[in-house]
Amino acid sequence: MQMTFEASSSVTLLFDFWDVHGPAGMVLSVFIVLLLTVFFEILKVWRVWLSGSSKLARPPSAHTAATSGCVESCSVLDGSPSESSLTPTETQPPSTSNSWLLHFIQTCLHILQVTLGYILMLCVMSYNVWIFLGVILGSALGYFISFPLLGQMSLYGRVRH
Repeated sequence: MQMTFEASSSVTLLFDFWDVHGPAGMVLSVFIVLLLTVFFEILKVWRVWLSGSSKLARPPSAHTAATSGCVESCSVLDGSPSESSLTPTETQPPSTSNSWLLHFIQTCLHILQVTLGYILMLCVMSYNVWIFLGVILGSALGYFISFPLLGQMSLYGRVRH
């Protein structure tokens, strides 16, 4: 197996049945890899949005907001963890079934993201220049499409940073 990049139109990607011979097959394979990479970038933003819009991402309590605005007149103990843990919070904790469902969905999306990332890494490790460019262009296109959406979602208060 070669370990240097080459710009040929024949490559075997991931499995024996994905054996590419010829320019048409290479263009189709690069397009599929590009779409997988765009989906990978969109999946990253979707996970951030899902975690930010959930009830598990609580806004800071009134006590932590008040202590963060202290200047020199506040004592050191006002912001300590033991002091802030004793103050009651106004937010209601999410229901157990919703938090487990959200955690299960987040876990499934994480597994999908990691699996897709390793598949794309193995595609790059085919050492084909065209496949590598498909991954790079797909990543750039996915970032270009998805990350402005994350900024718009945070403007509408769905994502808290």
